[in-house]
Amino acid sequence: MGKTNAVEVFKKGGIIAYPTEAVFGIGCDPDNEAALQRLLQVKQRPADKGLILLAGHFSQLLPYIDESKISQDKLSTILSRWPDGISQLVPKSEFISPLLSGKFNTIAVRITSQADVVALCQKTNKPIVSSSANLSGQEPAKTWQTLAPELVNELDYIIKGNTLGYTKPSQIIYALTGEVVRD
Repeated sequence: MGKTNAVEVFKKGGIIAYPTEAVFGIGCDPDNEAALQRLLQVKQRPADKGLILLAGHFSQLLPYIDESKISQDKLSTILSRWPDGISQLVPKSEFISPLLSGKFNTIAVRITSQADVVALCQKTNKPIVSSSANLSGQEPAKTWQTLAPELVNELDYIIKGNTLGYTKPSQIIYALTGEVVRD
């Protein structure tokens, strides 16, 4: 895409690699159907598994969730678990792409404090799709230098920042029950 920046690539439907809390992620605009399809193809990930949305602020997630199904008490609990390290499965909006939620009636969301991601989300006023930067079944990259060459060839932009140093990918829990899906 030539001499450009992450925000332009995001808005044009490109695939971006970026640091998260523990590993590098790859993502795209959650509202760009072609970008979502391409991301799944690049990762060799089945569409029914769903994807995570990563945001710098809760307000960026609101268009993708069904807040009417979350009580005020539960919302306080959900917000208290962030930022970083915990992806939560929340009721999804009926208006989102099925590629985001897969076969589920929930969508996985997370708020991060990783500065590069926060800056991108602020500039686009959207979350970014977040999937580990690896082909399905392989180990995720922990630095931009260790991204698999076959993956790098498919990317449109790499944010060359650092992870927050967490030792494992985010825990995934059901937001309304606290039940752990991935530890």
